[in-house]
Order: sequence, then structure tokens, then C-alpha cells
Amino acid sequence: MSATTSQELPVVVVGAGPVGLAAAAHLLERGLEPLVLEAGGGPGAAVGRWGHVRLFSPWRYDIDAAARRLLEASGWAAPDPDVLPTGAELVRDYLAPLAATAALAPRIRYGTRVVAVARDGADRTRSLGRDRLPYRVRTVDAAGEVIDVLARAVVDASGTWGQRNPIGTSGLPAVGEDAAAAAGLLAGPLPDVLGADRARFAGRRVLVVGMGHSAANTLLALAELAEATSDTRITWAIRGASPRRLYGGGAADELPARGLLGSRLRDAVEAGRIELLTRTSIERLEVLDGGAAVRVGGSARRGGVDGLLDLTVDVVFDATGFRPDLAMLREVRLDLDPVIEAPSALAPLVDPNLHSCGTVPPHGERELAHPDAGFYLAGVNSYGRAPTFLLATGYEQVRSIAAALAGDRAAADAVELNLPETGVCSTDLAAEGDTAGGAGGGCCAVPAGPRPVTLGVGAPVGVGAGVGFATGVAHGRSGDGGCA
Repeated sequence: MSATTSQELPVVVVGAGPVGLAAAAHLLERGLEPLVLEAGGGPGAAVGRWGHVRLFSPWRYDIDAAARRLLEASGWAAPDPDVLPTGAELVRDYLAPLAATAALAPRIRYGTRVVAVARDGADRTRSLGRDRLPYRVRTVDAAGEVIDVLARAVVDASGTWGQRNPIGTSGLPAVGEDAAAAAGLLAGPLPDVLGADRARFAGRRVLVVGMGHSAANTLLALAELAEATSDTRITWAIRGASPRRLYGGGAADELPARGLLGSRLRDAVEAGRIELLTRTSIERLEVLDGGAAVRVGGSARRGGVDGLLDLTVDVVFDATGFRPDLAMLREVRLDLDPVIEAPSALAPLVDPNLHSCGTVPPHGERELAHPDAGFYLAGVNSYGRAPTFLLATGYEQVRSIAAALAGDRAAADAVELNLPETGVCSTDLAAEGDTAGGAGGGCCAVPAGPRPVTLGVGAPVGVGAGVGFATGVAHGRSGDGGCA
């Protein structure tokens, strides 16, 4: 294929979520042809899985700039900028109208799962003429038909939803974890504990594993459920020595809602409503009574004393976070950090051992580039195994990528972010600790009504500076006071 023909190919964007659709909008503004490939049946399919959750950030911070311009040209009326939408409202009032615009609608294929990406005619070992080759993107449609698409560049914004970290220690599934999942004894992230899933958890013995915002969300929802159903028993297991990082800085937190979240969770633990196990290592899960319960074995510290863990519960919540699915990229030459599997230039900026989302500096195409030019991981995929990715970060990433692909190096390098320290999480605390019109952020708890998820808000910062609002505690795992 000639270089001229290759440049006429589309830029394939994997995923029609907020970042993927924003990428398509920026590419169109740059005169480039996007083709969005989405595995689900509509835009924001993964967002729809947590449609009951309310965002922390109001509408003014949830809409990409290029997407807004595209929507306004079609006569779209923006939602009230100070209202906090639910995930379902984000899809209904933003992503669905954006995907339905005359500019984007014919450039999106739903029910199309990307299963592999490679250089056309070359595996990863071939170097001669590699940079002149387009990409071959292999897809499988809803009918099972395999269709290959050629592309001048690929932006993988497919996200990590569905790629959960295992409960077991050492990054491996616990013995019996797959069997427990098959028996329906493992609950996924962000369940609707106080709504559609209430009957599943009411009056049950539950174990929540993890120390992120999904865990906090679930724990406070379960604590509220336990007030109505007193026989609900809640155990919380973390791998670290202390939950201090999740508790946050309380009154020292510059986002009051987040500080209130941590305070409420700490209060629930100290009041005995939630039993906390630290330094937990789960080695095995044993299905009991034909799937009625699960026995959890390993080791943990309970009440300051280390010992064996032998706990029988009805449900285990896997809130251990997500990781990217890199299997489809085996033939692409990637430069990934060996620790967190993020692009090597980005990894030091997002490593959870050193940073929280509020201390991550602005970054763009240069940090996201790989040895195979024209391939990018964008959105939450770009963070690898690092947590607390912000939607606003993804919008800036794809703006920079589109500029670089269009040959505007200056614009690609002029990166900045406007956001506070927040994370993808949920909470009911926006009303209690912040006003709807504030720069709302914070992380997770669950209300009786729709649950909030933080996707990004902010305050202006300079290029290269740390960004965000101070939490009042040391950033990253370095502030844990010791880890198992």
C-alpha cells in the first residue's frame, strides 16, 4: 500500500465511551477520518453498567470541548451545568446525542469487538518498512463474522471495565476463585446495593476486598443496608497495613465531600458496623453447600493480631480494581512500564506507589507514544494498573493525540488539565460536603438514591505542575504507613 493511500485510511478508535467519542470529535475537527468500533450495542455501554451512580462533577466538567462544539452545531441544548448527572443521564443526555450527530453516526460501528491489532503484513518481529505499513484491526461482529479493518492509526480507548484484578494474593486468582465466580458468589464493582441488588445482599454475611473508591462505595452502602436489616454482617479486607489513605485527610481535605466520605467510613469501622481486616492475603476460596456460601482462607491481621484467615460468607465483593486487556496487542510494539503496564513515559507520573490522581501532571501524545508510531492507549487504558483515572485527563489525551496525527506538534505539546484530585468512584456526599455548583469531587460512598462517580473537575494548572486539591494525607501508597 502506498504512503498516500495509507494516509487516506481512517483513524480507528476502539470504544464509544466518553473518551472514545471525544477522540472522534477531535479527529473530525482536525480534518481526519475517525472510525469508532464499539463492542456494545450503543454508546457508553460500560457507563450504562453503573447507570444508577451519580457523578460527583457537575455537567460543566463532564463534556469534552470538541464534543460540545459538535453537539451545539446540531442544535443540542446543554444540561444545567451545575447539575450532577447519573451514569444513565450521562449516556442519555450527552453520549447518545453525540453519537447520533450527523457527523459521528455513520462513523460508529456497534456490536463490533476488536480482538487483535497488528501492522498490515508484518508481525512484531519485522522491522523493514514497518513505519510505512498501516494497521490491520481484526474485529468480530455480533453474528460472529470476522472483519479486518485497515487504519492509518489506532487509538485504543476501550477501557478496563470487565477486566477485574483477582482477589488472590500476588496478582493471581485465589485457588477456587473461578469456581466461586461461576457459582455466583463474587459480586462485581459498583453493585446497586440499595436498589436493584438489595435483595441479594440484605441479611447476608459479606466480605468486601479492596481499598479503592469502589470498596468505599460498597461498604457505606452495605452499612446503610445493615441499619435496615440488622442481620447483615460486613467484613472489609485490605492488603495494606492501614486504611488511612482511603480515610483521607478529613477537614484538611480541600474537597469536603471526599473528606466526609473518609470520615464516615472511619466512623463506621470504629463503631463496629464494619469489621476491618488488614494485611490480608487470600489464598483460597471454597464453595460450600452447593453454592450457598464461600469459605475464605489465607491470613490477616484482626484487632492488631496476625493470624490465619478462615471466614465463611455468603458473598465476596471484588473491589480490587481493574487492569487493561493487552492480549489483543501482542503484535504491536509497545513500550510499557514493567510495574504498572502504562506507557513508559507516563508511568512515573501515575505510579500509585507515589501519586494519587491529584498529583499527576498534565500529559499528552509524547507520553502516550509507542515504538509503533500511530498507536495509542488512551483513557483509563493508558494508566495500566494505576487507579483513579480522571475523565478530564482522557479528554486532554485525545485532544493532544488528534493534534499530533494532524501534524500540529505545537498544539499536541501544549497540554494542561483543569481538575481536582478525584477518582472514578461513587459517593452520596456531594450534597452533604459540597454544593452542586462547587468544583465537586471526592470519592465514594453510596446513598439511598443514585450513587455519584467522580470523572473529573478542576482548577487551572500550569504545564508540568502537579494538579489537584490536597487530600490532607501523603499521596500514593507511600502514605499508607506500611504495606503487606
